[in-house]
Amino acid sequence: TAMSLLQFAFATIVFLLGVGLYGLLVSRHLIKVIIALQIVVKSALLAIIVAGDAVGRINLAQSIAMTVIVVDTIAAVLALALVVQIKRRTGSLDAAELGQLRH
Repeated sequence: TAMSLLQFAFATIVFLLGVGLYGLLVSRHLIKVIIALQIVVKSALLAIIVAGDAVGRINLAQSIAMTVIVVDTIAAVLALALVVQIKRRTGSLDAAELGQLRH
């Protein structure tokens, strides 16, 4: 059953990565882009934990994952703060519209 659990974890990683990349490619709304990036990071975190378990270094993998979670949370909060400021100044969160702005 260990192999089937590893296969399930790998399938989950690939699924989350696919959902996140699809969200990045399809959405132009800045908040949806941040959410898609969060899904991609969660996929990477799961991959780190599974890899650490597979090689017998689960403690190291968990430590790395905790570090990534802290850094990722800080980055997401900063990105959301920027999105709030962009919304206040431009009134839009569409990345295509923001790319055409001239100051």
